[in-house]
Amino acid sequence: MEVDDGEFISSPPKKVVRFGGSVSKTLAKFLQGDTNDYELLKHQLSDPDIKDAQIINWLQELRSCVTHLTKDFEQLVSVILRLPWLDRSQDVVEEYLAFLSNLVSAQTVYLRSCLSVTVSNFIPGRIVIREGDVDISDSDDDDENLPRNFDLCHRALQIIARYVPSTARFLMPILCEKFPFMNKSARTLECYVHNLLRITMTFPVLRHEVLELVIGKMLRLDVSAPRRDIEDAEENAAQGDDGNGASQEECLFEMDEDEENVSNSSSPPGGDVMAHAVADRLDILMTVLLAYIKNICYVNGTLELTRTKELYRDLIAAFDKLILPTHASCHVQYAIFYLCSFRLGLAEAFLEHLWKKIQSPSNPAVIRQTAAGYIGSFLARAKFLPIQTVKACLDLLVPWLHQYIHSQDAGSKAFCDVSLHGPFYATCQAVFYTLVFRHQQMVEGNLRKGLAYLQKLNFERIVMCQLNPLKVCLPAVTNMFAAITRKYQLVFCYTIIERNNRQLLPVVRSSLGGDSLTTNANPLDSFFPFDPYLLKRSGKMIQPIYQVWEEVSVCDVGGARQTVKKDSVTEEDDDFLRGESLQSEAVVGFIPGSFESHSVGSPPVAFLQRPF
Repeated sequence: MEVDDGEFISSPPKKVVRFGGSVSKTLAKFLQGDTNDYELLKHQLSDPDIKDAQIINWLQELRSCVTHLTKDFEQLVSVILRLPWLDRSQDVVEEYLAFLSNLVSAQTVYLRSCLSVTVSNFIPGRIVIREGDVDISDSDDDDENLPRNFDLCHRALQIIARYVPSTARFLMPILCEKFPFMNKSARTLECYVHNLLRITMTFPVLRHEVLELVIGKMLRLDVSAPRRDIEDAEENAAQGDDGNGASQEECLFEMDEDEENVSNSSSPPGGDVMAHAVADRLDILMTVLLAYIKNICYVNGTLELTRTKELYRDLIAAFDKLILPTHASCHVQYAIFYLCSFRLGLAEAFLEHLWKKIQSPSNPAVIRQTAAGYIGSFLARAKFLPIQTVKACLDLLVPWLHQYIHSQDAGSKAFCDVSLHGPFYATCQAVFYTLVFRHQQMVEGNLRKGLAYLQKLNFERIVMCQLNPLKVCLPAVTNMFAAITRKYQLVFCYTIIERNNRQLLPVVRSSLGGDSLTTNANPLDSFFPFDPYLLKRSGKMIQPIYQVWEEVSVCDVGGARQTVKKDSVTEEDDDFLRGESLQSEAVVGFIPGSFESHSVGSPPVAFLQRPF
């Protein structure tokens, strides 16, 4: 990366046609009030037809008097920095980089300008196209020099950082400022996000902030493309057979062959393009982000534990700040899901992190409820989780529920109230949901031992308590849980379900009196963050680690178990909660109640203390 200071740098300028005096005399005249040569110099540097030899000549002369380029010559320096150096010969590139290094070392006042101009080249150049009076200009997606140009820009940043150690502190605000609008072309967004993530390899200190910036922007796309809208767009495209044959963009990070060549036999060529425009942009960005995660963690096919743990910490910080508080995001949270699949210790650390969120009364109720939704969805959907880890989590969640019930039995608040007991209900639903997905694994191999474990959880006490969780949980979860617990003769829920339906009383939403409010089908305003992944390109990286829903005939325990698993599982087949979860584009809408959890001790579990 060193700039060559040898024969090339010291060679005399080539003779070229130019007007005006030398640069040093032009600068001196400008300070004395004579601006003619100064304006002529700017004009010649701005000439769109400027030749390579002319650029080299000017840059070499400017380097010789760089100490004179004070703040008074800001306009001239701005013109110089915008010289077309990227698509030029290697001689021009080296001379420009040499000038850049001299400028930032001699005149640090121009540091921000140098960084800003460099970062501006992180997206394809703009092609001006007009159809009649309509400007349809967009990025030059077909520029074959983009990889080389991006390499040179990163080299320029490295050179600047070598001469100005505080570069990283000034760089981050510029990266935020230059981020393209989210309605720009997918290629523009892809190139910029790729280069942002690449910057973290040169400036590791910026990775936490860069991940927050990228994830925050992607979440805006995610909530702008609700699950139902994506499904409707795909259905309409399939019915219309619009033949959208746009080619799939290549991911800029290296991918393993097995991930690149995952076949999609149900899709024709070009079938990976999403019909929903916002979802298509998000799909491309998710592909870049997931490829980056793997690129960081794996070196020559081997998982580097230290690098992986550091990335996990940065991702979990972004998760807490941005993803967890965002209601009904569908896809961005799969970044942490994907990372956790690399090593069981990562998944267990994530589960422990969520468990602490649920337990802590200092967290808002809305965050505790969302954490419960994440832990239930993760336990159910992560194919890479062994059943021992699932049981270990249940051994934490279920005793906490029992202690919560015990603490409420003698109190005046022991009635069905979502605003008071929201975290309790959300945790109940997480446990029920986990059992729906994992009950077969708990009993297979040794039915007697599996049944003994399920009986030990004492679901009957949870279901029968005065807090009445079956009245609050989503009906689909309640009905499946009731069928499974009846199958294993753990508890008979149908009496309570029928009583709840027969009473037709609304769930109490306020303990302050007044008229009751009519309940809805989802009083917890809950969602399951790891519901089926809809994006096609990035979905190929999620599919191998994702547990799809298997239709199970709920027969007697002594009967033969019949599992219906379809060869091609669509999102509609997979999601037994279809129609139950309310989709929202905003932050969770209910007001956190006054519930304060009683601090209860939890039995130690080995995996929670085990290192990565």
